[in-house]
Amino acid sequence: MRLLSYSVNGIHSVGALTDDGSGIVSLPERMADITDLHDIISTDRIDEALALARNATTDHPVADITFERLLPWPRKIFCIGVNYGGRAAEYDDRSDAAYPSVFPRWPDGFTGHNRDLVRPPESPQLDYEGEIVVVIGKSGRRIPIEKARNHVAGLTLGNEGTIRDWVRHAKFNVTQGKNWESTGAIGPWLVPIDEIGDFEELHLTTRVNGELRQDDTPATMKYSIEYQIHYLSTFTNLAPGDLIFTGTPTGAGARFDPPIWLQPGDVVEVAVPEIGTLRNTIRDEFTDGREIPPPEPV
Repeated sequence: MRLLSYSVNGIHSVGALTDDGSGIVSLPERMADITDLHDIISTDRIDEALALARNATTDHPVADITFERLLPWPRKIFCIGVNYGGRAAEYDDRSDAAYPSVFPRWPDGFTGHNRDLVRPPESPQLDYEGEIVVVIGKSGRRIPIEKARNHVAGLTLGNEGTIRDWVRHAKFNVTQGKNWESTGAIGPWLVPIDEIGDFEELHLTTRVNGELRQDDTPATMKYSIEYQIHYLSTFTNLAPGDLIFTGTPTGAGARFDPPIWLQPGDVVEVAVPEIGTLRNTIRDEFTDGREIPPPEPV
């Protein structure tokens, strides 16, 4: 079974997907002091939640729910840049850094599964980046590589959507291009770590309107998922519900000649067989065709 965040008639909740994928079992009514997925993760109650759901009556058909951002308000979201094999060759600066590139994202930059990604009027350069996302389940500082999996609650998927020209507004700074509201997505659900085998054997693909654009496995990562947990936990305490976007393969729209930006009506699907498929459509923030120029450069 899988755990997910959802809403029905505007009321937010957390539940479990039934084994056949057709229904949702609501968990707050069955678990004391639980209101969202963060509560379940932070109190180490994933196994309890899944056990209760297996023996419960379905509360909602999947067709009746709206998928919400997997963690409502994660405290920390880390993104690892230029990590898969071949990504360094996409950039003019091809230095072989000894440590990973890391940048933050804010929660409201993401939406949920089957929701629209929003293209802002300030730029047409909305791009996709399919990623495997780690959800931290156990707090830790200076976590050894060999113990990294012990701190993982499970995996989900992400589309680390980017406003590409805004990541180039300043040298050594991508933050402003990475945090436009609802330009990315997280979901559709959390797969517990016990159901995940070797990270390197996961097969990540991204398709746009059915066309395969990204296709790789973590085996080509320069910085393995276990190393990422080790490295990040050196300078900050990783806490339950923190997220790590572990990097995206080559094949984003910016790397085509000419670039292929996402357009209203496009469908982006990020998939890993062991996890599922994160699907999103694209729409403009405004439907009247307006364009708003970016701030004047100094």
